[in-house]
Amino acid sequence: MSGIDVAPGHDDGIPRTSVLFVCTHNSARSIMGEALLREKGGDAYEAHSAGTEPSEVRPLTLRVLEEAGIATEGLRSRSVQEFMGREFDYVITVCDSARQHCPVFPGQGDRFHWGYDDPSAVDGTEAERLAAFRRVFTAISQRIDLFMNATDKRSTADPD
Repeated sequence: MSGIDVAPGHDDGIPRTSVLFVCTHNSARSIMGEALLREKGGDAYEAHSAGTEPSEVRPLTLRVLEEAGIATEGLRSRSVQEFMGREFDYVITVCDSARQHCPVFPGQGDRFHWGYDDPSAVDGTEAERLAAFRRVFTAISQRIDLFMNATDKRSTADPD
């Protein structure tokens, strides 16, 4: 079976590209990736996120998502263990630590590393910390645009 699944709650039979974003705490970068891909990719993607050492979603993560008009309902920090044994088309690590500690998922999916600085590690005023979250959000958003463009071309490419 390929990692392309029909998303839970959808019974229209349209295959979706499954993507798992992984970070250490699943509190900022991977959550942003999940929310952005869901927003931008719509029904073409099934996006999830998880952490190797999950904690709680950071309030500034939710704030930048809400500022961008992206729904935050249901976003929570989850462990990669919740997804063990599941096939994904793409597993994307977004921090160096997760890259080192991310388990191997079965199947023929691709694994990518998009390294971003941890915005929650920034000290300073709330405005300075918020600016760091916004920078990372913008960078991930741009990368997701490129990713969707590339994966869209792959899925529509003529096999000949």
